[in-house]
Amino acid sequence: MPRATNSPASRKRRKRVLLRAKGFRGFRSKLFRYAKDAVRKAMTYEYRDRKRRKGQFRRLWTQRINAACRQEGLTYSRFIEGLKAAGIEADRKILADLAVNDAAAFSAIIAQAKKALEDKKAPEAKAG
Repeated sequence: MPRATNSPASRKRRKRVLLRAKGFRGFRSKLFRYAKDAVRKAMTYEYRDRKRRKGQFRRLWTQRINAACRQEGLTYSRFIEGLKAAGIEADRKILADLAVNDAAAFSAIIAQAKKALEDKKAPEAKAG
């Protein structure tokens, strides 16, 4: 009696791995033994980079906001401080979008932040 190899399931599993390895270079896309390792490593990078992408976007938004703020004579950190003082709760994604696509609206927000910074500074000057 021949041994049972569970052939249909094994073939399906191997085919699934080779399909995921499509486009890899050389035997990493042709041979199951090597494709298996390549796919596992690719999945590790995939998982890690989904997390990294969020940080990369946040850095991009920060750069865009900073560039737009400096045109108005304000640094990024002072702008964020002014927003907090003014009670404006807009996340960096929205602010960056405004900075790029709607300069007038962004200038209005900067004006509010500057005013809040001046109001914040005034009581400190009186106390000191």
